[in-house]
Amino acid sequence: MKKQHVVTLLLVSSLLFCGCAGKTTEEDVGAKQESGVTTVRVINAKGEVDTQMQSLAAAFNSSQTEIVVEIETIPSGADVQSTLKGYYLADNMPDIISCEASGFEKWQGLLVDLSDQAWASDTDAAYVDSTYGTLGFPFTTEAIGMAYNADVLSKAGIDPASLTSPSAYAEAFAALDAQKEALGLTAVVGYCAEKENLYWSTGNHVFGVYLDSGLSREDTTYIDLLQQGQLDGSRAQNYANFIGMLNTYSDPALLTAGTYDEQVNGFASGKYAFVTQGSWIGSTLAASELYAAAGSFPVGMAPYAFEDGMDTILTNPPSWWAVMREGNVEAAKTFLQWCAEDGGQKILVEEAGFISPFKSCTYVAQDPFAQVLSSYLASGKTSSWHWMNMKEGLAKDVIAPCFYDYAAGTTDAAGFVNALSAGISSAYGSSGTAVVEEATEEATEENAEEATEETTEETTEETTEEATEETGEESEKETEKKSEDKASDDTDTKTDTEVADEEGGNDNE
Repeated sequence: MKKQHVVTLLLVSSLLFCGCAGKTTEEDVGAKQESGVTTVRVINAKGEVDTQMQSLAAAFNSSQTEIVVEIETIPSGADVQSTLKGYYLADNMPDIISCEASGFEKWQGLLVDLSDQAWASDTDAAYVDSTYGTLGFPFTTEAIGMAYNADVLSKAGIDPASLTSPSAYAEAFAALDAQKEALGLTAVVGYCAEKENLYWSTGNHVFGVYLDSGLSREDTTYIDLLQQGQLDGSRAQNYANFIGMLNTYSDPALLTAGTYDEQVNGFASGKYAFVTQGSWIGSTLAASELYAAAGSFPVGMAPYAFEDGMDTILTNPPSWWAVMREGNVEAAKTFLQWCAEDGGQKILVEEAGFISPFKSCTYVAQDPFAQVLSSYLASGKTSSWHWMNMKEGLAKDVIAPCFYDYAAGTTDAAGFVNALSAGISSAYGSSGTAVVEEATEEATEENAEEATEETTEETTEETTEEATEETGEESEKETEKKSEDKASDDTDTKTDTEVADEEGGNDNE
């Protein structure tokens, strides 16, 4: 394929591994095409369902004779985008790749617009780019909400359907807390704001609630504002008050120093009435001895209702399949359409355990949260995931530390909002771009060049007008160093977004 994008030189070292990591060689593909059979190579980024994906390909292959689908699974925890860039450098690209929301911009102009496909009108979960059209095929849906133990809420006399306001949550939390011993609870909520290993939970998922809860899927009001370096003051304060309730009613042993496993296992064993993790924990519950010992209780999911009337949970595919323009496009389209129909959906839902994003699908996964999500999707009570459009590093470096400080008691609700506001403003700047100091070291190649030129010009003017001879010498050295940094930056492009939700299929960070 033609190289239409600059690829970082740091990936050259991975080329030796990635370029030869595929299961299919160009000679194999050529031989099959000469025999009248078109081979479609498909990347599977969810290593935990490799067996089921191989079953999917086998079923499709047996359904016709013109196309052979070959699944190439990237191991769980591996950097998908770096692996794909390795393939790209080696001229060994698959026909269908896997992309998270932040990954599509790396393949601009190289992907097929799928908006004319029949499946596109059967789902609200396709990845749609305002310039290039429908680029992503959704194969599963995940959700973010306040997961709860339905048995515990029932015993406490709490109707989960009433949890659509902060006052309703306050009453429910107080009632549960008063009955903890009788209900066998350690705490009302399993909430963890640990910032080193669980930064993705608060920094992406829980903060994502501020961006989207209660909104229509098309509403981008608060992510647009965030990308200008701002928060909405009133909404942020109401959100902070709700997070304060989570701090108050969470397990103190979990709150700032817990682990993901402790959080999920605590919920699975019936120790917490609520847990601040998403539907991806369903597969963990289903396989958990703790959950079985607790009676495999029914679960549900309530909105993060930090303002009155909020009645949506956040749903989205964690990633999508996309078709490369220079691959076997028509054969790839045929396979994806089959996946959206009965034969493909049966395997993806019943065997892989995915929750279908397609309206016409009648299959329900054997997952504790499957029926819950299906009900929300059918009723249209869902909001989107716009946290996936946040600036790289924001969750880990800015947002999660603010949650940690608030949970640790070193700041209050107002301080939490102020810290978030200051950090976001610094990260984006008033125009929604990185500030100059950060740009020379961390920003994209284009921003780094502009920032270096502006900084050098300002330093030169100040040196000419104000500095002493000694200061002038120091400024000249600094300018020369920044010029050297710029030359170095010209060889680099921005790094890939880290993918780190180890229990959510490595797609949820």
